[in-house]
Amino acid sequence: MKILFTAEYAGSLDAFRQYDELEVTGWAAGDSKLSEDALIAHGQDADVLIVSYDDITARVIDACPQLKLIACTRANPVNVDLKAAAARNIPVLYTPGRNADAAAELTLGLMLSLARHIPQAHGALKRGEFTRATQGSNATQQGLRQDVVWDVDKSSPYEVFKGGELRNKTLGLVGYGSIGQRVGRLARAFGMSLLVADPRVAAEDIDEPGVRKATLEELFTGSDYVSLHLTVTPQTTGLIDQRLLGLMKPEAQLINTSRAAVIVEEDLIVALREKRIAGAALDVFASEPIWRDHPFITEFDNVVITPHIAGATRETLVKHTAMIAADLQRFLSGEPLHYRWPSA
Repeated sequence: MKILFTAEYAGSLDAFRQYDELEVTGWAAGDSKLSEDALIAHGQDADVLIVSYDDITARVIDACPQLKLIACTRANPVNVDLKAAAARNIPVLYTPGRNADAAAELTLGLMLSLARHIPQAHGALKRGEFTRATQGSNATQQGLRQDVVWDVDKSSPYEVFKGGELRNKTLGLVGYGSIGQRVGRLARAFGMSLLVADPRVAAEDIDEPGVRKATLEELFTGSDYVSLHLTVTPQTTGLIDQRLLGLMKPEAQLINTSRAAVIVEEDLIVALREKRIAGAALDVFASEPIWRDHPFITEFDNVVITPHIAGATRETLVKHTAMIAADLQRFLSGEPLHYRWPSA
């Protein structure tokens, strides 16, 4: 049996080396994505394809006559032609929840950054603001103990970067899957209450103090922070628009670590321009990489942005590598698969 392995991974590949032949190439070998032609050249005699970002098209599947299993180390195998795989009765594996902890933690980091203006304060110091020209220490008045307060006027950092606390604030979670639930647990540890909008979640299943199911309108009206955790579907594309943004409190802030397509980006820009909301933190954008003269970069000092890194942790790679290895063993043993894509 031959395995063609192009996925990003962490740790050892010993779980895959036990089989007859393992070819590691592409992203897994430190190179770029493979083209269709390259995939066919390497995989035409492969029994198993294990990929992250390579496009497994119908042409690739048709050109690999021995192919019996496709594994994609992502939460949604959008780069695999599922219909073509189903036509050949080839199961498609995926790795749901592999980056849930990573995305949840980044979401809390962005929320804290908004609340306490951390990036702005960091950037100011890096630019030389609120610094002194020479090394030294402040003198202490006779009879007083040494103090660390060195400036208390309106232009001091204590005033310029004064923020708010998360405790006793309300977090609205739009989407309550594996990531949304983890964000909720972390937020509760900070003393926040939760509003949850998710048609797949029953109110009875989240019935506990400080957690309440809400309509989208109730959530956007009542939340101090709104965090989006949605997959892209016809129903969610452009869901967050001028109407919903207009329901937010002027002091409320929006966070998106899911997919940019769920927001009408121009509507968000207008809401920020007109100061209808206090700010936003975004890991995803309508076009990536983000345009260097985008308003999020050039215009707003109340927008925190990161370059689509919510799932980018070493632990994520360890998890998805282990998930695929375990399901490959189940497949070869004829056991039920845990991570088979439902529509494959």
